[in-house]
Amino acid sequence: MKHFKLFLSLIVVLVAGLAASEIAMAQGKKKSTSKIPVKTEKPAAKRTPQPKQEKKREAKPQPKQGDKQPKRSADEIINAYVNSMVYVEGGTFTMGATGATGGDAYDFEKPAHSVTLSSYHIGQTEVTQELWEAVMGSNPSEFKGSNRPVECVSWDDCQEFLSRLNRITGKRFRLPTEAEWEYAARGGSRSRGYKYSGSDNIYDVAFDKNSNSETNNVGTKLPNELGLYDMSGNVCEWCSDWYGAYSSIAQSNPTGPSSGSFRVHRGGSWYDDAGRCRVSNRNFNSPDNRNNLLGLRLAL
Repeated sequence: MKHFKLFLSLIVVLVAGLAASEIAMAQGKKKSTSKIPVKTEKPAAKRTPQPKQEKKREAKPQPKQGDKQPKRSADEIINAYVNSMVYVEGGTFTMGATGATGGDAYDFEKPAHSVTLSSYHIGQTEVTQELWEAVMGSNPSEFKGSNRPVECVSWDDCQEFLSRLNRITGKRFRLPTEAEWEYAARGGSRSRGYKYSGSDNIYDVAFDKNSNSETNNVGTKLPNELGLYDMSGNVCEWCSDWYGAYSSIAQSNPTGPSSGSFRVHRGGSWYDDAGRCRVSNRNFNSPDNRNNLLGLRLAL
């Protein structure tokens, strides 16, 4: 009996030990499966890209009148002028002091008369110093600037220039007749009857006494109805004709008197008042005269 009680005691101890062991293992497992808190970092705030500061854009400074321009070859200069010649469709117009001139007309602009012309070409601008130098090898102008009109050239000088230009190009450039010059200045068949070449407002189209007492780059003012520049003002332009009085008789392709003492020039200049820049105003000088008012425009 005594031994049996001892045996039961051992069994109770063993069962208690096993239970305690199971409890301990269960607790250990519970600890090992618990989540370990992970330290998390907040994502860095995204940096919004800033737009690049654009450099302030400024217009390139325009060269002043006397500034040197990139040099072109003589052939490039000549070809550019030749290709810019403007076609003038022939037609009939009233030459001389018309109603558009008002009371400004001089007696030598009268009588007004009918003139019929065949078609021709005329320079879009006055001959520039760049073109003259490309042909002649020198620049006689007082107011220097490659894109200014050449001046200080006589009618005789112009003939030498034309002769050389024609040898270079194989063409037959010449000075316009006085009638061709006035027809083109009035706008040809597109004429709107303006007082000056392209406007009734001298300041729109011409450098006269508003020119700071010097010539200006060609093509700076507005063109006339044909797209021609500076036919009023800047420099006076030699014509081919001898100077002579007008006739009231209608004419076809007139070339002026057969002889004379003075050659015609037209258009007025940087020195002249508005009245001398009118499309009908006439002027003349000896063919060997050179001054800083006189230049030319080509015809073909």
